[in-house]
Amino acid sequence: MRSPQAIRNGGDNRSPTAQPRFHSTVAEHKLRRFNSLILIFRLTTFSFSLTSSVFMVTNTRGTDSPRWYNYDTFRFVLAANSIVAVYSLFEMGASVWEISRGATIFPEVLQVWFDFGHDQVFAYLLLSASAAGTSMARTVRDMDTCTASNAFCVQSDIAIALGYVAFLFLGFTSLLSGFRVVCFIINGSRFHL
Repeated sequence: MRSPQAIRNGGDNRSPTAQPRFHSTVAEHKLRRFNSLILIFRLTTFSFSLTSSVFMVTNTRGTDSPRWYNYDTFRFVLAANSIVAVYSLFEMGASVWEISRGATIFPEVLQVWFDFGHDQVFAYLLLSASAAGTSMARTVRDMDTCTASNAFCVQSDIAIALGYVAFLFLGFTSLLSGFRVVCFIINGSRFHL
């Protein structure tokens, strides 16, 4: 004798939750485009944060010029941008993996929350480092250090500005990963757009 649930399922004895979900190609294309957009934002974040780090590290002139490592704030700018560059490189690899394989590196619930949490933390880290760097750059200008070595101040300003742009793109990525978390919560086990 068949159970009432098997009758409702058209003779299938499996529970409704055990049945495979239908995946349309349209949904897969949307998911691939969404992940590609995240990959582009992560690549841009990586590029700007790495460039900011390089600009700050190479900000050393002659013997009478100030050096970036003499200022704690400029060291903070370098550290924050370097950390974000390494994180973005890891996340780019995870995005490429997800686009090519159709699966996340970690279990999906962990990956979604990992991406969202770290995007938030590192975006705020970049913003605070860039804001502190801006304040220090203004202080250095007021101390007449820039009259003796204008190239030092210009290169510091460029490194800080690149950090702000990296923050902007990491902020966009954070919004997309937040959207992904909401979709994951609403849809359950698999992220769908």
